[in-house]
Amino acid sequence: MTAPDRSPAPPAGPSASDAPSRRFELPPTAAYWLMAAIIGLSLFASATPSPLYATYREEWGFSPFVLTAIFAVYSVGVLAALLVAGRISDDVGRRPVLVGSLAVLIVSTAMFVAASSVLWLFAARALQGVATGVALGSAGAALLDLHPRRDSHGAGLANGFFSTAGMGLGALVAAVLVQYAPLPMRLPYLLLLVVFGALLVGALLMPEPVTERRRLSLRLEAPHVPAAIRGAFLLSSLGVLASWSIGGLFMSLGPQLAAIELGTSNHLAGGVAILALTGAGSVAQLVFQRAAPHRLTTVGAVVLAVGLASVVGSLSLDSGALFLAASTLTGVGWGAAFLGALRSLTAVIPAATRARTMSAFYLVAYSSLSLPALAAGLTVSAWGLLPTFRVFGAVVAVLALVVAVAAHRTRPAREPAGDRASAAAVVPIVD
Repeated sequence: MTAPDRSPAPPAGPSASDAPSRRFELPPTAAYWLMAAIIGLSLFASATPSPLYATYREEWGFSPFVLTAIFAVYSVGVLAALLVAGRISDDVGRRPVLVGSLAVLIVSTAMFVAASSVLWLFAARALQGVATGVALGSAGAALLDLHPRRDSHGAGLANGFFSTAGMGLGALVAAVLVQYAPLPMRLPYLLLLVVFGALLVGALLMPEPVTERRRLSLRLEAPHVPAAIRGAFLLSSLGVLASWSIGGLFMSLGPQLAAIELGTSNHLAGGVAILALTGAGSVAQLVFQRAAPHRLTTVGAVVLAVGLASVVGSLSLDSGALFLAASTLTGVGWGAAFLGALRSLTAVIPAATRARTMSAFYLVAYSSLSLPALAAGLTVSAWGLLPTFRVFGAVVAVLALVVAVAAHRTRPAREPAGDRASAAAVVPIVD
């Protein structure tokens, strides 16, 4: 799709009829930041329902398991989109795919506005997940296409930073609107409709980086891990399981936990807790971007374990201040451990099997995000929220220490600092 050409008519003359019609296009630098905004705001929207889950539950009377299932269905949609349509923009171009995915995000956001039952939430989250997965794949590729120096490190860093920052800010802004603005179950989504409308106009005006088009082909990137790197894959998978499982718990049940620990019914408490985790993760990725992968995994996993132990301790001490500080420390470990685990894997993947190995990585990552949250939803009904977090926090802390020991023992004798190629391979973080 293209924007209508409203340029003035060319002057009369023999060459005027030969001049091609040109439409207005965004400069490459503006288009680059538009791609970063699409990534950040797509994940901003994905986090918007988090402060509202408790309100939805009170309004429609569903169980904690249903709450976490609503959260998890989004991850299923993202995973399906990445595995089946993750390369679609290589075939038909970045612009049409981004225009289409933003249009579907507008539809899913409108479904949240119109939601009148839990079934609407399931449908809206699933559609949101599919559209976000397609948008992230296309916008992430366009970041590299449009980077002024085609710098894979810079594009990958922007991808990771805007992903985590968007997620944290989405939860915080939604919490503020839910607590202090009118129409708490509608206004956050109405504002998102305006935002996505503006991004859609921008996508229509972006230059098309893909010059060679092919017939549309939806093909499943079947997961496969070569035998030679299965040890590295196992270590990375454990690192992702430790970090993303806690992310899933915080995004789904964290706002309710924060309200208990801070002794308030103010929705802002949940937004602050999520921002503490994701914001610290963003900063950690910026600070440690050049660290050697195995060392980063080791240190990040230790910090993650200490942070989780502190979270569990804060629940026993009933200390809201300690809870927020521990959540921040956990976020530092989460961001560092994930980045180290990812780089440890991307440094050894053979080029011929890169797509299929990353498909396996996606499968582990989004399963880690959703399945532990579902399990927690089941146990909350039987044990209660605080005991569930204590048990899950302790289990993941032990897992993180296992990852730290394994990463230290398997580190190369002379490990280089994080290289530019591995830095670019940032998996979209979603809630």
